[in-house]
Amino acid sequence: MSAQGSKMNVWQLTILTAVNMMGSGIIMLPTKLAQVGTISIISWAITAGGSIALAYVFARCGMLSKKPGGMGGYAEYAFGKGGNYMANYTYGLSLVIANVAIAITAVGYLVVLFNMELSPLQTCIWSIVLLIITTVANFGGARITGRIGAVTVWGVIIPVVAVALLGWFWFSGSTWLAAWNPNNLPFGTAVGASISLTLWAFLGLESACANADAVENPERDVPVAVMGGTLGAAVIYILSTNVIAGIIPDQELAASTAPFGLAFAHMFSPMVGSIVMALMVIACIGSLLGWQFTVAQVFKSSADVGYFLPIFGRATKNGTPIIGMLVLLVAQVALALMTISPNLSAQFERVVNLAVVTNLVPYVMCMAAIFAIQKVRRVPRSKQIFTNVIALIGAAYSYYALWSSGTEALMLGGLCIFLGWTLFGFVSARFYDADIRAKVKHPGLALQD
Repeated sequence: MSAQGSKMNVWQLTILTAVNMMGSGIIMLPTKLAQVGTISIISWAITAGGSIALAYVFARCGMLSKKPGGMGGYAEYAFGKGGNYMANYTYGLSLVIANVAIAITAVGYLVVLFNMELSPLQTCIWSIVLLIITTVANFGGARITGRIGAVTVWGVIIPVVAVALLGWFWFSGSTWLAAWNPNNLPFGTAVGASISLTLWAFLGLESACANADAVENPERDVPVAVMGGTLGAAVIYILSTNVIAGIIPDQELAASTAPFGLAFAHMFSPMVGSIVMALMVIACIGSLLGWQFTVAQVFKSSADVGYFLPIFGRATKNGTPIIGMLVLLVAQVALALMTISPNLSAQFERVVNLAVVTNLVPYVMCMAAIFAIQKVRRVPRSKQIFTNVIALIGAAYSYYALWSSGTEALMLGGLCIFLGWTLFGFVSARFYDADIRAKVKHPGLALQD
């Protein structure tokens, strides 16, 4: 078989993209959306449109950029070395925060599965225990844990897709309508209240173009697959969360910490509900295993090229950045303690909002960078205009999502960004060494302080 014949077609890449996007982010959403109401279906539509715009621009960036480093490399075209650093810093930070949210999700399902009652402090402690276990489990390298994650993710995907397809047999239109806007919030407030929550399910869409080398015609197929995969994930998300809202009365759903398990208990039996809860706990732990290594690797890669502090670049003989993992674990423990809330659902929302805010920083930077990337790569003006318009739509949605995340998340996110600029001061000088040496070799060039 030829190399060309072994590559994926656009349909296969679309499916792969959708599957990669559908992780543990959806597991707690039915509960949080029930607290807003089924009016959140409008939020889903807005977020789906914004996510497709973002995904398309990321695909174009991936096709055109010649700089390494993913989003950092894209941002460098418009913002220089400092932009490369800030994009990678905020992206890495958002992954650190997201891991705390995944741990909280797993605890929420464990509480229901084993019929436990935990205080806010106990919930926090169990979340920290999961973070510690999944960090230590990665000390031997990511080979085994990576394989575990590739299998356990189906513990989320299968129940979510099953609800989206089969749940209609138990769906009640009157139950769904009764949950439209239970708090009688103004329209704009109600829609905005769930924007960051719906975007949480799509985080990771920027990695959807990582398989460009595996398709036959990447310039044509990658943008189509990225948009198609994002749209496919959106349809499944919208169907599954809204079907559940039509199966379970709003007050019961809003109080649950294991909404998919509750849905299957209503549809079939408590035993089936317990099996689904167990599958989702396993999926969360598998996801956390993979992401704990991934986030340490993101920091290590940036440290290796000089953007992050050297401590994150230290690794064992098998390439595992154990010291970096421990530093990030301390940050995760601190975050879990900082976000202790009266109930697990409230803590989950606080962490998710902060993860979304920090993740949107590189998104906004990349939406701006595509203007420079296209000029540098001499893209025909007619093609530039279309992509630029899509980028403006993606940027507008990003700002709306930032505003909708709330003042606390924006304040904490702003503090994290300012801290990032301070940390950049420790490493920034090395980026100018090459320029200074070059100027010293040419005395005619004036050196500037």
